[in-house]
Amino acid sequence: MKSHFFAYLSRMKLIRRWSLMRNVLPENIQEHTLQVAMIAHALVLIGNKYFGKQNDPKEVALVALYHDVGEVVIGDLPTPVKYFNPEIKTAYFAIEEVAKNKLLSLLPPDFVPDYAPLFSPADPQVRKLIKAADKIAAYAKCVEEIAAGNGEFAKAEQSIKKEIDSYADLPEVGWFMDHFMESFRLTIDEMD
Repeated sequence: MKSHFFAYLSRMKLIRRWSLMRNVLPENIQEHTLQVAMIAHALVLIGNKYFGKQNDPKEVALVALYHDVGEVVIGDLPTPVKYFNPEIKTAYFAIEEVAKNKLLSLLPPDFVPDYAPLFSPADPQVRKLIKAADKIAAYAKCVEEIAAGNGEFAKAEQSIKKEIDSYADLPEVGWFMDHFMESFRLTIDEMD
């Protein structure tokens, strides 16, 4: 049996994010996913080292690599549309589950049990850490766009920052923001 699974995943680089906004530097979901995985990994390390948590950084990073995988089938629906009302939000997440199941069906059957938990993790703490990392990555994109002179991201920056601030039960999120986020405003020369 030949499988189209990885050919589908390779199309992540073709799915643009922030499609309703002018971008100084366009971003695709493959780039975004890598950044989310790195941030999620860091959040777990911060939580384990400084806040007495015992999450598995490798598991969270691996699950984060697949957090937007359904978008290779359905595309990236802009946030204002996705969350416009409860009916659209519910329908979108149902469609996303169908897309994930389509991708899983492309795998040889022996691999489905290995990939299914990566597509839809059962642990709510893992899901929450990845969602926080996803918001941090979106915030970093806003900061970078604004630093490049693109004021179109100013409102999104404020909105996403409020969402990040709502993760008070995840002190690792605040720690990350306090220690790493300001650098996203700097040029490479300013970081040296």
